[in-house]
Amino acid sequence: MNKAELAATIADKVGVSKKEGEGMVAAFVETVTTTLVSGGEVSIAGFGAFSAKLRAGRVGVNPQNPTEKIQIPPVTVPKFKAGKGLKDALKK
Repeated sequence: MNKAELAATIADKVGVSKKEGEGMVAAFVETVTTTLVSGGEVSIAGFGAFSAKLRAGRVGVNPQNPTEKIQIPPVTVPKFKAGKGLKDALKK
């Protein structure tokens, strides 16, 4: 399911227009993104939690020259931890 299909499904379930469904999905994505950028966490009970995690820097191998070592800098990456309700729904 892509973003447009998700918006259409939400619009059908809520009983609003497809345009309003797209607005809801866009607002959700924007809210989660700005919260993670500011260092916060978004938790949805029964579904899961979105957070940002700092991945440590490390020494890697240059794919163009495997004998050469390169330093990979630390980077902040998004993380999702599934909640109990989602895990239980997938087990069935």
